Amino acid sequence: MFTAIRIPAARTLPFAGRRAFSDYSPFGRLATSPAKPAKVAVLGATGGIGQPLSLLMKLNPLVTDLALYDIRGARGVAVDLSHINTNSTVKGYAAGEEGLKATLQGADIVLIPAGVPRKPGMTRDDLFNTNASIVRDLAKAAAQYSPEANMLIISNPVNSTVPIVSEVFKARNVYNPKRLFGVTTLDVVRASRFISEVKGTDPAHHNITVAGGHSGLTIVPLLSEKYPEIVGETRDALVKRIQFGGDEVVNAKESMGSATLSMAYAGARMANSLLRARAGESGISEPAFVESPLYKAAGVDFFASEVELGPEGVKEIHALPKTNEYENELLATALQDLKANIKKGIDFTKSNP
Repeated sequence: MFTAIRIPAARTLPFAGRRAFSDYSPFGRLATSPAKPAKVAVLGATGGIGQPLSLLMKLNPLVTDLALYDIRGARGVAVDLSHINTNSTVKGYAAGEEGLKATLQGADIVLIPAGVPRKPGMTRDDLFNTNASIVRDLAKAAAQYSPEANMLIISNPVNSTVPIVSEVFKARNVYNPKRLFGVTTLDVVRASRFISEVKGTDPAHHNITVAGGHSGLTIVPLLSEKYPEIVGETRDALVKRIQFGGDEVVNAKESMGSATLSMAYAGARMANSLLRARAGESGISEPAFVESPLYKAAGVDFFASEVELGPEGVKEIHALPKTNEYENELLATALQDLKANIKKGIDFTKSNP
């Protein structure tokens, strides 16, 4: 039985007094030294998400070894980042088996933002055929060279790519559901920002549960728990904006890319929370798309909700807060879509091992 427990959020930022630049980072004020050595690997390090994500990882004081991989340009990005005066080493590796092996061996966290970005008119599912193959191949390498790492999947569609990684790891007998995460942190980041705009407040004050998955109608903001006063057209518009915030960015960039900077921030925050939990800090929770018991009875094996993190990855999956009728309808739609998304990923892996 999973009981909803409210845990102090890892994302809470200080908002009293004057803020330093680092107060806005996903890891807060810089520490003077790391708690323990940690290697982070970024697969897809030269892309629109990969470069700013790698930069944030270079700035993180908990990272001692940063390894970058991509089909081209990883060495150049690594040299560029290596000039930053933080106490970590950065190495970039060329495409191929040897490069993947060097990148992944000894990694504590593997971030996968690799893949093609969305363009106007494209859904995350439109990306599936290309990104599914990329994620499958990278997962094969990770299963061989870093099977005990925490795997953070950013490549879209997350609802399908996470099951792909799970099937690849299962086929090689190294699957650990506590170590596999679909990064849905961006949905909560957007929600806190968008709510602050509605209420005219500081986003640091807002922390809500966003459940389900990481695309369109599978994204379910549970506003009623903390904001029962937001109703009617205001609520409907806010929910839609949170669900389709990615489209807002794609359209604004006019075919020049998708949500890269905000996604890099969200990925860095998730990685930092895992690093903190790995170092022994308690009470850290983040939203994540993980293998979950919450809706297994409905045939949905993966679900995004608040997850407490520990040294082994997932420590506890918390039940959803109390929901109202409006949110129950959103969840019903999300579950239907999620079931199809998850099946799509599993079927792809079985057909394309």
